Amino acid sequence: MTTSTPQSTAVRVETGSVHGYVHGYSPTEARRLGDQADTLAGLLHAGTAYPPGSRVLEAGCGVGAQTVHLLDSSPGVLLTAADISADSLAKARARVAAHAPGADVRWHHGDLHRLPFPDGSFDHVFVCFVLEHLADPAAALAALRRVLRPGGTLTVIEGDHGTACFHPLGAGAQRVVDHLVRLQADGGGDALIGRRLYPLLADAGFRDVAVGPRTMSADGARPALAETFTRRTFIAMVEAVRAEAVAAGLTTAEEFERGVAELRRAAEPGGTFHYTFFKAVAVNP
Repeated sequence: MTTSTPQSTAVRVETGSVHGYVHGYSPTEARRLGDQADTLAGLLHAGTAYPPGSRVLEAGCGVGAQTVHLLDSSPGVLLTAADISADSLAKARARVAAHAPGADVRWHHGDLHRLPFPDGSFDHVFVCFVLEHLADPAAALAALRRVLRPGGTLTVIEGDHGTACFHPLGAGAQRVVDHLVRLQADGGGDALIGRRLYPLLADAGFRDVAVGPRTMSADGARPALAETFTRRTFIAMVEAVRAEAVAAGLTTAEEFERGVAELRRAAEPGGTFHYTFFKAVAVNP
């Protein structure tokens, strides 16, 4: 592993290929990912803390939105952050440099199915909102298990758009959510993967698999979440596939906008929005 002084972030970048991502790689999406990570940090990262000196792999670090929270909860770890998008890695490096300039980070640009690390290279592997975008999550888990030492832990966090429920409930609002699920499936992903984490991990050979729900609720008692989660995280994610849904013939631009307008009512006074994430922890035997 590379090392860093207290004043600088260690950097090593390796080459790899680029893949598709249903939400796109725009600056708007990068901001949405940051908003999402900051809003959900307490909910999703609670209970995840690695000892100083631990060799940790974050597979699919993206723009570093989760990386900074991972470093906050586990200071002193030797982190390798990997992603298939060079542009996302550049954003992640900048985010970490600004947030945690003394962190020991190695950056890897490449496909997590073909990681160039020896067997058992890491004590812990952390994966957040990655498996949902992969055509073969089982193969990805097998690749991650190879680089995880025996007795090491894998933590996986995924959402499940089928758990989104809101009030007022409008048919148009539900349709635009369904369009996102359909587009992700057409691209080889699975926006409903949260419910599959236990069988995926068990079939991949992990043991002591424990999966628990982490539910976000935005209502009148938590009005700030209507802005940070309902509007800026979930609705923004749905809105981002407008052009793609229209191009695929799933809807018209007018119908899509009506559905989004219905969905926005969940973030208004009297509205509610609820969504469940699933967090799994498993051990490599």
